[in-house]
Amino acid sequence: MSNDARIIFHIDMNAFFAAVEELDHPEYRGQPIIVGGDPDGRGVVSTASYAARQWGIHSGMPVARARALCPQVIILPVNMERYRAVSSQLMAYFRTLTPLVEPFSIDEAYLDMTGLAQSWEHAIAWAKTIKRDIKARFGLTTSVGIGPNKLLAKMASGMEKPDGLVVLRYQDLPAKLWPLPVDELFGIGLATAVTLRKIGLATIGDLAQAPVDFLTRRFGSYGAKLVAWANGRDTDLVLSERERPESIGRETTFRTDLHDPDALFGHLLWLSDAVCTRLRQERMLCRTVTVKLRFADFRTITRAHTLINATDVTGQIHRAAKRLLQEHWQGSPVRLLGVTLSGLQEKSAGRQMAFFPDPQDKQDIRLDKALDNVRERCGSDAIWRARYLLTGSRGKGEDK
Repeated sequence: MSNDARIIFHIDMNAFFAAVEELDHPEYRGQPIIVGGDPDGRGVVSTASYAARQWGIHSGMPVARARALCPQVIILPVNMERYRAVSSQLMAYFRTLTPLVEPFSIDEAYLDMTGLAQSWEHAIAWAKTIKRDIKARFGLTTSVGIGPNKLLAKMASGMEKPDGLVVLRYQDLPAKLWPLPVDELFGIGLATAVTLRKIGLATIGDLAQAPVDFLTRRFGSYGAKLVAWANGRDTDLVLSERERPESIGRETTFRTDLHDPDALFGHLLWLSDAVCTRLRQERMLCRTVTVKLRFADFRTITRAHTLINATDVTGQIHRAAKRLLQEHWQGSPVRLLGVTLSGLQEKSAGRQMAFFPDPQDKQDIRLDKALDNVRERCGSDAIWRARYLLTGSRGKGEDK
């Protein structure tokens, strides 16, 4: 069956952390709740209940600001162990329906329902059953998006929250997707949205009709992806946990060739952070780090280094990538830079620790955990490493 004929669900639990807290504390049900920060007003909001959102409170907002908007808001600490336990139960339920379940975050998952749903009407019936089951078994509400691929299913699940059910097929794009602001398209970050609006592409429909060659000149290979996404095209398959990738890579083509070392090393850190975050999400370790360089004359080289011990620590992998770049870049203008991790193994196999661990490694591990926790709660764009912000190298890369 072709990708166009597939039926994909994206299941998104509504205000998940707050909803679990309401399960555990029925006395809070229906009241404005925020999870994250502390009662003294420090920290940021991880999740806001829908009752709290009516006061203008949202994820990522400082707790002090939330309290100013709603003085009676209930502030609860993050109980990640509890949320992960409920998430595991939900994923186990999804796997009773189809073996093709891909957890996207602690409260989201893609399901390939092609083998069960024989038509879009049948898919809607299945979605209604899933929503009823989740409410009956877990006491939680969910929004379900249905589409022919992961991208459209993801966009559909966010269109009618909370407790929504939306089908988004190719024929639905002109009415349902294209009128939306361009920054609502999944995969587009704030900086890219600002640039697109500056060049007259304010809606997803504007982007869908834009010339590919124009955007490619402006954004590199990412420009072609933007047009494809706006037209609902996505070739990514739903990968179950048994279908682990053999490698994880990310690369970026620069709008203008780079010859400044600080900017290039800043991009290298951004790429290293991106692939390592994905590596930890997959619960895997890597042994080999590869750096790819394409120069202004399109000459391309790849250089690899195999680590003594498998790792998922961003600092270790970035240092290996930086050494490769320092050894093999002679100052020629660079058109494309990429980092790929291979020699992957399950994290359950364990990480072999050095006899005399480097204090830097301990610091890197703590930093990775802190960043992962923030991104898991607030989204991948919620926090960035200062080095690549200062060098202006935050940007979009292309997964490989």
